[in-house]
Amino acid sequence: MLDDQQFQLKADQSLRTLYKALAAAAEEHDFETDFGGTLTIEFDDPPAKFVVSPNSPVKQIWVSALGKSFKLAWDPEKNDFVLPDTRQTLQQVIEDSIGRHLGQPIKL
Repeated sequence: MLDDQQFQLKADQSLRTLYKALAAAAEEHDFETDFGGTLTIEFDDPPAKFVVSPNSPVKQIWVSALGKSFKLAWDPEKNDFVLPDTRQTLQQVIEDSIGRHLGQPIKL
């Protein structure tokens, strides 16, 4: 289990890494992304907004996308935040969500 400081460090690193990957793919896949503690992904067509944010009290990263809430916990074996049910990493959850929204698979 991560302590508060470890969680903040790992969450920030994960979100910054994800933001860089999203920024590189944004123009090709026609979405906008922003990061300021919380990461957002916005689509014009079809319109939608995904939000990725750290939730410090429970030490999880929460993703709001596709009308759902995904709660990812730190997995020391994968050295990443993962979705407990599917074992998808944060990046995989975002790739899958964007792909479903746009109707085509994407790779970040």
